[in-house]
Amino acid sequence: MLTVRRRTARRRTARRATACTAVALSGALLLGGCGGSGSGSGDAHTLRLWHYEGPDSAMGVAWNAAIKEFEAQHPGVKVEFEEKGFEQIQKTAPMVLNSSDAPDLMEYNKGNATTGQLSKQGLLTDLTAEASRRGWDKKLSAAVRTTSRYDTNGVMGSGNWYGVPDYAEYTMVFYNKDLFTKYQVAQPTSFAELTAAMDAFTRKGITPLANAGAEYMAQQYLYQLALSKADRSWVDAYQLYRGKTDFHDAAWTYAARTFADWVKKGYLSRKTTSTKAEDAGVSWIQGKAPILFSGSWWYGRFRSEANFAWDSGLWPGSKLTLGSGGNLWVVPKNARNKQLAYDFIDITLSKKIQNLLGNQGGIPVAADPSAITDPRSQLLIENFRTLSARDGLAFYPDWPVNGFYDVLVSETQKLMTGGATPDAYLDALQQAYDKGVPQR
Repeated sequence: MLTVRRRTARRRTARRATACTAVALSGALLLGGCGGSGSGSGDAHTLRLWHYEGPDSAMGVAWNAAIKEFEAQHPGVKVEFEEKGFEQIQKTAPMVLNSSDAPDLMEYNKGNATTGQLSKQGLLTDLTAEASRRGWDKKLSAAVRTTSRYDTNGVMGSGNWYGVPDYAEYTMVFYNKDLFTKYQVAQPTSFAELTAAMDAFTRKGITPLANAGAEYMAQQYLYQLALSKADRSWVDAYQLYRGKTDFHDAAWTYAARTFADWVKKGYLSRKTTSTKAEDAGVSWIQGKAPILFSGSWWYGRFRSEANFAWDSGLWPGSKLTLGSGGNLWVVPKNARNKQLAYDFIDITLSKKIQNLLGNQGGIPVAADPSAITDPRSQLLIENFRTLSARDGLAFYPDWPVNGFYDVLVSETQKLMTGGATPDAYLDALQQAYDKGVPQR
């Protein structure tokens, strides 16, 4: 899924000044965006690093620790870190990476339309030899490393390594247990019980689902409904072009019709058509909605900010759900200090950093399970293992073709407002998808 979700979920702008102050006090690294020009020296004593994780997120905490570890292992070398916004990197990456201003190491979104496009354009370093030499290929499971490799057409799943994830992510249902208790509604364990719970809340005048039509959340509800009627071959056809994708098949038709029906029944409010993901997450934190379906990227924040009893679980009645390896470390083709970049990736995959990531509410890919002691983190990781064991990660709906995210947002908004019927909605998706699928 397009990682706009992460930018909105972690409120980067508000926290940027705090991050700069904290780093300046610790002396652990240099922040190019905190008063300086941000331009790197380009010498062997500097590693220029860009990423867009908030400092108090699980990844932000782990990567700050990795920076300290890196500098301890490389005396005389400093990490020059710049926190970039998601859109900033997304919109300018091709231009920046094709210039002498490219960083040595950068976080970038995974998938055909993002890392796949950059690899196809020759803007990224081929990491295949390093992945083998340093054992990255052994540390990552098959499901997680799918997004690391891209063929000559920029399609993920095979070919050379162009990125390395050091965490994973997946979607789940978050339940406000206090609201379920207050309104005497049973927490669901099956899809039929989920529907019954939503019916019960609407009868009591409560909109059960937090939602954001202006960003990724609404389209992810709809994609999950389709996944509940799909299998791995369906996902491979849609995401990897291993077969024909028909948006009027049983799964997509069920999803579009059910989603539209949920809006009519009041499970999803039409007022959320123009709502952002941040607003939806905050409404759930404030106790305004009993249910939210979204990703593990919210987990740490909910743990620290939600002042009520809550629980989470996999979408009931579906073997598949949205998820993948996390965003990728990519090394630009024009990076000046590639060996330092490889060393930093190594450190983020070390047991020390992976264990920290897990205990902070992230999903590590190479941690020692016995070192994860936080009960909520244990549950989060246990559910991910369940998904991985059944090959249940189905990526994100906007991944297959370039520009599809914007199409999904606008067309799903029309479905919410009644401006498009389910059939017209599916027609629009088919047209945009077919136009974007590369010739193979």
